[in-house]
Amino acid sequence: MGTVGNITTPVKTTNWQTFYNENILGYFHSLQGNPFELITLIIDLSFVVFLGYYFFKIVKDSRAWQLIKGIALLLVITWLSGILNFKILNAILTAIMNIGMIAVIVIFQPELRRALEQLGTNKFAKFIGIDKDIATRTKEDIYKVVIAVEELAKTKTGALIVLERDINIQDIISTGVPINAEVSPQLLVNIFVPKTPLHDGAVIIGNNKIISAACVLPLEDDANVANGLGTRHRAAIGMSKESDSIVVVVSEETGKISIAKDGILIADVKEEALKKILITNIVTKRFVVDKKQAKGKINKIKEKFKKEKEKIEKEKIEK
Repeated sequence: MGTVGNITTPVKTTNWQTFYNENILGYFHSLQGNPFELITLIIDLSFVVFLGYYFFKIVKDSRAWQLIKGIALLLVITWLSGILNFKILNAILTAIMNIGMIAVIVIFQPELRRALEQLGTNKFAKFIGIDKDIATRTKEDIYKVVIAVEELAKTKTGALIVLERDINIQDIISTGVPINAEVSPQLLVNIFVPKTPLHDGAVIIGNNKIISAACVLPLEDDANVANGLGTRHRAAIGMSKESDSIVVVVSEETGKISIAKDGILIADVKEEALKKILITNIVTKRFVVDKKQAKGKINKIKEKFKKEKEKIEKEKIEK
């Protein structure tokens, strides 16, 4: 209470103080009386963080991101004006914030609409981050590579595509121009268009991304192997010798497709054979074998526990 002459006037607390006292402090007092509400608090906070993260994920690459920064700054200024007791400024900003809620809905209409559409479709799994497993994604990328290679072969456009496997080839990647893009037939075809900046060199694909382009590969220097082969084919063989990568080559002279693997060049590969070789070596032998090994380890552990249990039971009987 404040006193002016003989008149006592109430001192009004700010909106922020009222919110703090009634909601935050009140909530923590209720937790002291009922500790089980802590579980509700954790779940509540988890949902808030979850929604905040995915809202940020939606708007970060859109024009709305700049507006988000402006709104965040406005919130901070409003909060500070309440703490510093700038009554006029706080009243104006609070009024703007109240009206601004309607403006925010209008401003973010495209993002909100997209989010709601995703909730109502089978894209929801992708929206919350549950994407396809790596084996399925890799297989789809292989199909995209095959489509691109076939298009390049039709026009006799020379191409060199390295598909990274288990051995890291960062030293080769660093010789090129970073791309870091999703695998797509259109992009791959575009890269190898003659007389464009990136067409001369190899494209590296790994971790379900086109990592870099215009990369320099080591050449095969064995005269017996390299005799009669062009630079692309020699580079493909050299690369496949120095790593476990598989290299796909399109000949500029003939338009024929070749594959280099473990230092061996398989020439004139047709579409179906190309798919089969790539899927077998990049998907089946890697991911399926990994699953089998993991299953085998689990079975061994189960067997070990079973034997230990039998041993303990046998000792009990003997006693």
